[in-house]
Amino acid sequence: MKKLLAVSALAVSVALSSAAFAQHNMGGGYTGPAASNLKVTAAEASKLSDDTPVILTGKIEQSMGDEKYMFRDASGTIVVEIDNDNWNGLSVGPNDVVELQGEIDADMFQPNMVDIDVVVKK
Repeated sequence: MKKLLAVSALAVSVALSSAAFAQHNMGGGYTGPAASNLKVTAAEASKLSDDTPVILTGKIEQSMGDEKYMFRDASGTIVVEIDNDNWNGLSVGPNDVVELQGEIDADMFQPNMVDIDVVVKK
């Protein structure tokens, strides 16, 4: 009887602990603003070093083929690379304002380009 009581108490304790943990850890993540130093213009992005994280806000003017696009904001243009799976189902035209999140992809054979991980329509 003591073993049954001990096992029952342990089971209740584990169940309560699991429920409390589930309430505090639902698999979410940070939803607040990004660090302001990540937000840069196209002109600034073209001067940054490889792997620098950036956020750009502006318009995608045209496709250049091979997942490369001409991005424009008030400061000028820069080429961005957006893999097909990073569009997340969005349809974007040249008049749509977007937020692009990614990092600088500097290569000795091409000027700085931004490799985009996330596209958000504004």
